[in-house]
Amino acid sequence: MNRFHAVIPAGGVGTRLWPLSRAAAPKFLHDLTGSGSTLLRATYDRLEPLAGERVLVVTGEAHRAAVCRQLPEIGDDELVLESEPKDSGAAIGLAAAILYRRDPDTIMGSFAADQVISPDNLFQETVREAIFTAATGKIVTIGIKPTHPSTGFGYIRSGAALNVDGAPNALAVAEFVEKPSQEVANKYVEAGDYVWNAGMFVAPVALMLRHLEANQPELFKGLEEIAEAWDTPQRAEVTARVWPTLPKIAIDYAVAEPAAEAGDVAVVPGTFRWDDVGDFAAIGRLNNAGDVDEVTVLGEGARVFAENASGVVVSDTKRVIALIGIKDVVIVDTPDALLVTTKEHAQLVKGTVDALKASGDTDVL
Repeated sequence: MNRFHAVIPAGGVGTRLWPLSRAAAPKFLHDLTGSGSTLLRATYDRLEPLAGERVLVVTGEAHRAAVCRQLPEIGDDELVLESEPKDSGAAIGLAAAILYRRDPDTIMGSFAADQVISPDNLFQETVREAIFTAATGKIVTIGIKPTHPSTGFGYIRSGAALNVDGAPNALAVAEFVEKPSQEVANKYVEAGDYVWNAGMFVAPVALMLRHLEANQPELFKGLEEIAEAWDTPQRAEVTARVWPTLPKIAIDYAVAEPAAEAGDVAVVPGTFRWDDVGDFAAIGRLNNAGDVDEVTVLGEGARVFAENASGVVVSDTKRVIALIGIKDVVIVDTPDALLVTTKEHAQLVKGTVDALKASGDTDVL
């Protein structure tokens, strides 16, 4: 366990949660569950019993001040700032390269800042199993046992038990599969050997980098150059010069899938509750704080009155919102933008963001 170093990638805007989540204030900076804790803060607190102070955060330069306010424990040496988003391959790869320079025996665990997980003790037990499995020379993904045949997540098909001391649930990975159709998702859940791919990885940094070099040599070379300068006075100059030239690719494609084909990936299924809060319907599922009638209400000082109504209201204003005889509505009220939709159509919010961007209305994004 003393080899373990947690990494928190805090990126992505969460366009399906617009206008609450925006480029300047993405979803991980918000409390979306009514717990009193933002998603970022909750992620750090969940990992601290496992990693102690060994936590590295990767985020955008624009979010530095907000991240430091929410995580005052993070010093400059543990804060990796991206001048522009480059997808998870670069973000997680750079974290691995920096940690390898500091200690090549490090086992890193990457856990996105924008996921909701409970209870913490079950999550921590699963991560401990992943760490013991990674120590045997595996890249370990933490899969989530499906609660329903979702078409919104990728899946992992598990294979034989690995019989790892300290990790009784560790299994070989047979393959990663993309988001399925409803018919295929039904078959996956019925089969029982598929878990959701939650994008959580625990691995020896040396093994991560070996697969990155083999499959993405250009990306590996650039990250190595930045990592070499990271703990020197040349950090800013080298990062500013190299980072914009890096190719964009997800860590799944850059490392996990080719490593699985080589037999180097394992999975530890998690039984904890997990959600990536992908849209406002998810907020309704996760949250009953401040309910009015059958309406989930988020927002300090929100003024909502409901009669024969259900749905989700997120209010950033003092405006009175009255709902009468309307079901499964989603209302997000902010000072400069108002969203009205339904839970059924919550996934389509991303299209509105794309349309606003195309029309030049970027002041509300």
